[in-house]
Amino acid sequence: MSELYLVGFKGSRKSVYLNPDNLPLKPNDYVIVQAERGEDLGRVIIQIQREDLSETENKPLNILRKAIEGEIERLSVNREKEKEALKQCKRMVFERNMEMKLVDSEFQFDCNKITFYFTADERVDFRELVKELASLYKTRIELRQIGVRDEAKRMDGYGCCGLRLCCSTYLKDFEPITTQLAKEQNLTLTPSKISGNCGRLLCCLLYEKEFYEKILPSYPKLGSKFTTEKGEGTVEKINIFKEYIIIKYEDGEEEKITLVDLKKKSKKGLGLSERLQKS
Repeated sequence: MSELYLVGFKGSRKSVYLNPDNLPLKPNDYVIVQAERGEDLGRVIIQIQREDLSETENKPLNILRKAIEGEIERLSVNREKEKEALKQCKRMVFERNMEMKLVDSEFQFDCNKITFYFTADERVDFRELVKELASLYKTRIELRQIGVRDEAKRMDGYGCCGLRLCCSTYLKDFEPITTQLAKEQNLTLTPSKISGNCGRLLCCLLYEKEFYEKILPSYPKLGSKFTTEKGEGTVEKINIFKEYIIIKYEDGEEEKITLVDLKKKSKKGLGLSERLQKS
């Protein structure tokens, strides 16, 4: 049975391919693969198992051969052509006053197709633009509209954590992210603090969702009234990693109570005030 490999292309584009000839491949090897019309060149990322394939994925195309030095050099030439093609397409868009932002261009290795990626707030009629581009480059032209998250994924970069963007490295799909996730994690709702390079909410807000859902019920809510031996105070802070809360009393005094002590107070009948529970 043929091995399966994940192969990467420009702009974090990845696809799974069969290795029917059982070529000896390792990560970072350049390979020539089948394309919809012709051939493309990519770099091996990793060998994968068949059970890792999604049922919704199309049947994998084949890896044809390992790329030779001349073909790898040709890839660099294509990259230079892409820069010029993007500049040319931007000029055409500007002349037509089209409401779209061109993000990137990508030549298929054999130049049988050029794909232009763009973002737009609304649907764009680009038929005349495609005709002019096809007339200029004498090849198949594809204009593909992508979202702002896909734009960040394609352009790559580094996040506020100092690491490469998750979307450019390993995320396969974008899941819905809401400000409720930030609230549950007691994060500031300042947009610049919880937004990624794409301007949308950070994908990593979703990573600890299950942890917070599991652990937060062990703590009182922020702003709730809490009764101790000293009287009634307000929950000012919750630190689930160091397992404590901060209670502030009416006289301004603050008290640190650990999760262990929270459980002890609960057994003694202390904790959340009765009037709060009833409300």
